Amino acid sequence: MNRRKPIYLDYQATTPLDPEVRAAMLPFLDDLFGNPHSEHRIGWEAAAAVEDARRAVADLIGAAPGEIILTAGATEANNLSLMGAARRTQRRHILVSAIEHKCVLGPAAALSAQGFEVEMIPVASDGIIDLERLAQLIRPDTALVSVMAANNEIGTLQPLAAISAHCAEMGALFHCDAAQLAGKLPVDVYALGIDLLSLSAHKFYGPKGIGALYIAEDVRSQIAPIMYGGGQQDGMRPGTLAPMLCAGLAVAARKALTEQALDEVHTRALKARLIAHLLRKMPDIRVNGSETSLSGCLNIRIPGIDAHALLMMLQADLAASVGSACNAGTIEPSYVLGAIGLAPDEARASLRLGFGRFTTVEEIDQAVELIYEKATRLSHSVAAE
Repeated sequence: MNRRKPIYLDYQATTPLDPEVRAAMLPFLDDLFGNPHSEHRIGWEAAAAVEDARRAVADLIGAAPGEIILTAGATEANNLSLMGAARRTQRRHILVSAIEHKCVLGPAAALSAQGFEVEMIPVASDGIIDLERLAQLIRPDTALVSVMAANNEIGTLQPLAAISAHCAEMGALFHCDAAQLAGKLPVDVYALGIDLLSLSAHKFYGPKGIGALYIAEDVRSQIAPIMYGGGQQDGMRPGTLAPMLCAGLAVAARKALTEQALDEVHTRALKARLIAHLLRKMPDIRVNGSETSLSGCLNIRIPGIDAHALLMMLQADLAASVGSACNAGTIEPSYVLGAIGLAPDEARASLRLGFGRFTTVEEIDQAVELIYEKATRLSHSVAAE
């Protein structure tokens, strides 16, 4: 007997693999098995997928193919940005926003242990960074400023052009973790003045295990490699690339570029429906974050409810999250929600719902009923204790 799969509303953690992406990857398990760095025809056939991925990513973010370094994902790209910049600079000051993903906060902490002065840029209650505070914090010795394009827990979109203007004024590099934004909304790195941008394929319907780092041509000399080996990718990121993953990335990036407007209309309609139906059932819920946020991300607070306990009750029917996937299994309240001013009990009452290309209206309606039913049962059990 086949058990029905839970409704999947955790698109910020990962997105389902698009069928067209899967089809593009399969040939590389058979005939197109070559090493893309080998100098013969079989290798060249595999190498074509690598170059295609580089072109597709460049097109997606408005860059040139030569400015794209393929990585294992945004985590590696973020580490390469921060650690690589630190190895080439004489400046000793680094700024990161208070709601960055752990794969930015981690290398920032490592640099702090190495003697760099790392400071946090605070955010307002909507999750948007305080630009006045940024202007006060950035200094002539600031090497790099790292601010994510869209937050993975509350979906807040940041004013990237304004941030880059402050960086340019001080000659600091501007790094942007765009893992949650790339493929969902238009990105133009030149227009926005971004020096370094990270992304992951599995956040826009591509395979896990591959991503990219954009390094602006005029700052390439300011980034040192953090791994050593062969001369692949001009030595910036050595190691044999996986043509199968590259082929998947290429199709995912191209499909995102052509369909992101349709995806945006779809997810915006789903979000409006989800909020309206939840409020009708549970008028006390609150939305965490900003109205200026990803259309496919909704973070709600249900007063008096432990969100983790609610998730455990929902697990057979609904897949959602209480925060970023990297924090799964911990009982500490989200640092992102803490940074926007929520008390620990409010953060523990918060649930993240993510949806996208393959989410249906019917699934949204079913999710509302499930959340209402389980939350009501949980609140009654708490009241009875």
